[in-house]
Amino acid sequence: MRKIQMVDLKGQYDKIKETVNDSIQSVLDTTSYINGPLVHQFQKNLEDYLGVKHVIPCANGTDALQIAMMGLGLQPGDEVITADFTFAATVEVIALLNLTPVLVDVNKDDFNINIEAIKKAITPKTKAIVPVHLFGQCANMEAIMQLAEEHNLYVIEDNAQGIGANYTYKNGKKAKSGTIGHVASTSFFPSKNLGAYGDGGAIFTNDDDLAHTIRGIVNHGMYERYHHDVVGVNSRLDSMQAAVLDAKLPHLDTYNAARREAARKYNDAFKDEKNVITPKTVNNCEGICSTCDCHVFHQYTLKVKNIDRDALVKHLNENGIPCGVYYPIPLHSQKAYKDSRYNEADFPVTNQLVKEVISLPMHTELDDEQIDFITKTVKAFINK
Repeated sequence: MRKIQMVDLKGQYDKIKETVNDSIQSVLDTTSYINGPLVHQFQKNLEDYLGVKHVIPCANGTDALQIAMMGLGLQPGDEVITADFTFAATVEVIALLNLTPVLVDVNKDDFNINIEAIKKAITPKTKAIVPVHLFGQCANMEAIMQLAEEHNLYVIEDNAQGIGANYTYKNGKKAKSGTIGHVASTSFFPSKNLGAYGDGGAIFTNDDDLAHTIRGIVNHGMYERYHHDVVGVNSRLDSMQAAVLDAKLPHLDTYNAARREAARKYNDAFKDEKNVITPKTVNNCEGICSTCDCHVFHQYTLKVKNIDRDALVKHLNENGIPCGVYYPIPLHSQKAYKDSRYNEADFPVTNQLVKEVISLPMHTELDDEQIDFITKTVKAFINK
């Protein structure tokens, strides 16, 4: 059996090695390392794939989220609502801009931001909502956009884990994650579903004026060299990373389908385990059928009940199986983001999830032998 990895970047690279190498060589040949032709080519190809008017590449996903907020002109003290159960980058940029983060609880089934919790958190100071499409599944964007319209709020999609997922409206219409809110950010960190070979990110929007503002922000506030029209930052996707991403983009749907197939096999293996709760999807289609595109399984995350989760992690690691706990501490309990405004009673789901979740290896190169070994090792522990 091949060595099990949490993410098998080498195996993925080997299958597209020639294309990637040729793409990187073209950058070396042109020596256009910043904002070169391949950056613009990737930008256009990603716009076409997403069906969005504007993609603005930048240096990483955290920058993308910060720049999106800067572009909207949010002011110090403005309140921004986001999920308590996610990676710290989401709340980090809110704090960095001297905005006021407002953390709310999530749903127990899909781990995404809870609509009723958002409603309770809205105040006259609220200016934006940041839904995180956690683990590869879209938040309830139709309800979020309705709330935003009712209260005149911006919606900034954190799409770092969800690229390629489709959101289905009640009327059956579909839209790619990251194209529904006023603006969205994504990350091209190597382990993402569409990952570079270094850091990278992008901002998406259908708003022409906002796109213009953001294009200036990512480049020191310049639209014309040495003319600084807005306060900006230095955050550009370099041509090498664009070359890799452009080579991988045509394979994204295939990559996501492979992840769904792996999830289907995991789900089948655990279906009779009463103390193991497999991932649920918003469309209740198990996220595993060939026609389901609502979940792209950036992570495959179980909830374990009546089981020592940390002992299970140790057991898997001892058997050569990497795994992850995403996330072990709620954001409202993190030293950097503690606030007297928060009441533990407002976070029952998050406080339970951090004790129960465990993510198993998930990537495009998982084979049946590996999945069989992983699932049997999990079941051996929980049934001992």
